[in-house]
Parts: sequence; structure tokens; C-alpha cells
Amino acid sequence: MRTFGFAEFLFILEAAKWTLALSAIAFAGGALGGLLVALARVSPVAWLRGAGTVFVQVFQGTPLLLQLFLIFFGAPVLGLDINPWVAAGAALVLNSSAFLGEIWRGCIQAIPRGQWEAAEALNLSYASRMRDVVLPQAWKIAVPPTVGFMVQIIKGTSLAAIIGFTEITRAGQIINNATFQPLIVFGVVAAIYFVLCWPLSLLAARMERRLAGALSR
Repeated sequence: MRTFGFAEFLFILEAAKWTLALSAIAFAGGALGGLLVALARVSPVAWLRGAGTVFVQVFQGTPLLLQLFLIFFGAPVLGLDINPWVAAGAALVLNSSAFLGEIWRGCIQAIPRGQWEAAEALNLSYASRMRDVVLPQAWKIAVPPTVGFMVQIIKGTSLAAIIGFTEITRAGQIINNATFQPLIVFGVVAAIYFVLCWPLSLLAARMERRLAGALSR
């Protein structure tokens, strides 16, 4: 039986790059999807608002793990060849789109009504109002919660271990199966997650304090 040593630590640490890569894919795809969802949720078109609401309710109302299972095990049933990379990326992108969409919807609707009315008084089109007046102001409000949600994305990647994607948690499982030292192995896994997430949590909290100070003035 192997014992946990430096080589085993490096194996788990090496898997962190796949955690970060999957997190980057989830955030980039989720940001694009989330913007579309947020715009649909505040759209004057009823069917777009309805579609956005259904999407959010489905992906916020079901566990991410179940979404991973449905994509990874459901795709072959439909005749689609899918690997853990694609399945994990797709599930995290869809899940992140729903949550970011709701975060950004709230930020858009937090813009004072007077700003909307002023843009309407200038006879700007809906697209121009959103692009030139509302979204730039909403973005300032959205940055702190968006950074905070990135922590949830990083932690959410751990569920990809269930479908065989070798990120930090899966690497820890592999090493634990070889060493039978779960306390040390998963202690190291937890420490790596903490190192990845803690700076983002501090940044989000600092940005929230600065935003609160700016709004109070």
C-alpha cells in the first residue's frame, strides 16, 4: 500500500488546472447565457419573459448533480457521443446561466426608474436604452455578486468527479483509493479549494463594502 507523499500531493495539485479550466468555461459560457437570460427576464416581450422564467426555475429548482447525470447519461440515449469534459462543461454553463441571469436581472431592475424614464424621454430605442443607459449602471452593481458567484462555480466543479472528470476531487479519490488515508488526502483537497476560493470571497466582500459606501453617499 502506498503512503501519501509529495508525489501524491503534486498529482492532486496538478488536477487544479482542470478545475480552473472547467471553472473558466462555466463562467464564460454562463456569463453569455446569463446576459441573455437577464435581458429576456426584463424584456417587454411576454414570451421572452416567460421563456427566461421557465429556464431559471428549471435550473435553479433542480440539483446540479442531477443536471450532470441527465446530460452525461441522457445524451447517449439520444444517440449523442459525449465525454465527461463536454458533459461537465454543458451542465455548469447552463446552471451558471440561470444563476447569473437572476443576479443580473436584479441588478438591472435596481436601476432607478427615473433613469429608464429619462432614456425614454430622449426617444431612445429599447436596445439603446439598455446598451447606453441601463446596463453600464447595472454592471457596477453586478460586479460584487458576480465575483462572489465565481466561488460557487469553483466549488460546483467538484461534482464533475461523479462522472469521471479528473479535477481536484476526483484526483483526491484516486489517491485515496491507493493510499487509504482519507483524512490526509481530503484535507489536502479541501485546502486547495480554500486557497482557490478564499481570495475571491475576500475580493467580493471588499467590492460589496465599496459599493455600499458609494451608494450611501
